[in-house]
Amino acid sequence: MSNHHHHTPPLDTPLGPTGGQRLYSLDALRGFDMFWIMGAEEIFNTLAKATDWPALNWISNQLTHPAWNGFHLYDLIFPLFLFMAGVATPFSVGRELEKGNDKKKVLFRVIRRGLILVILGIIYNNGLHLRPFSDIRFASVLGRIGIAYMFANIIFIYSKRNTQIIWFWALIIGYWLLLKFTSAPGFPMGDLTMEGNFASYIDRSILPGKLYLGIHDPEGLMSDIPAISTGLLGILTGTFIKTSTKDGTRKAGWMAVTGIGFIVLALIWNFDFPINKNLWTSSFVCLVGGLSLLYLSLFYYVIDVLGYKKWAFFFKVIGMNSILIYISGRFINWEYANNGFFQWLGELSPAIWAPVVMSVCYMAVKWAFMYFLYHKKVFLRV
Repeated sequence: MSNHHHHTPPLDTPLGPTGGQRLYSLDALRGFDMFWIMGAEEIFNTLAKATDWPALNWISNQLTHPAWNGFHLYDLIFPLFLFMAGVATPFSVGRELEKGNDKKKVLFRVIRRGLILVILGIIYNNGLHLRPFSDIRFASVLGRIGIAYMFANIIFIYSKRNTQIIWFWALIIGYWLLLKFTSAPGFPMGDLTMEGNFASYIDRSILPGKLYLGIHDPEGLMSDIPAISTGLLGILTGTFIKTSTKDGTRKAGWMAVTGIGFIVLALIWNFDFPINKNLWTSSFVCLVGGLSLLYLSLFYYVIDVLGYKKWAFFFKVIGMNSILIYISGRFINWEYANNGFFQWLGELSPAIWAPVVMSVCYMAVKWAFMYFLYHKKVFLRV
């Protein structure tokens, strides 16, 4: 935690296209991404229950994860975050290298950041209390962000752009072949069920403690491999935004077109290697990569090119402290705080609408906390 500005820009604060201001759209999109898991899904779930409108039911369903194969928009939240960590890299790590900082020093920082995220992830999963080793879940969302971010950045530090592109494809094609030509013992080759696939089998064999789903962990070690490509795609996108001589409109257009290309590729690949967040399949990498590019191109165009910033301030406040708000639920009982301030409002509301009102208030309490931190310039830097 720090409430003063460092002399060197922190790792997660990219500078804008001019090198002067920050890339506002990146903070806004990061906030938009976190908005859905810090309370917005609850608002839409309660709205759908209260109204039973088909459109709201559809949104509510999109805010869940499919059991195995398939895709809901909720599956995008995590990879989009990882993609954005990558987009920031050329502006942060890249800038440190340009200033002539020693590669080893930068590498050490990247590794430290990755390990801190792994530790934060373990704390987020298990809380800070003593429990038997076998009950601890070591894999986590933050851990995956840490590991994939770390390896993608190491590739960035030690290789040029074209080599990074080769790494991107090698990792997802390699992962595809690995899962196609192997399986868990006793299952047919290329089995992609939860029990039969090779990635889950390896995780069961080597990950200590317990797995999220017993026989499978969606944030397991094996599926960290394709997740590195998600980070690399972000890095390549950030490099494009930073170094391309095209004007802003063209950049946004290129990102959108590339995004559509990736989505088409994903839908074709899906026939042979199903889109699956649990396994972070290569088709999933392409689909979420394409969607991330579309979202970024839209936010970048509206905010940084056209200059419409005011509407995005709501999201920026969240985006500036995204890791903090993600882990806050472990340490702060938001439900309790919300009831303290707004229980009366829920009680005044008609019974059918009370849950909607309370979930909107819940969001407001969290946002007010974020705004207070933003105002005081308190940002959690990992």
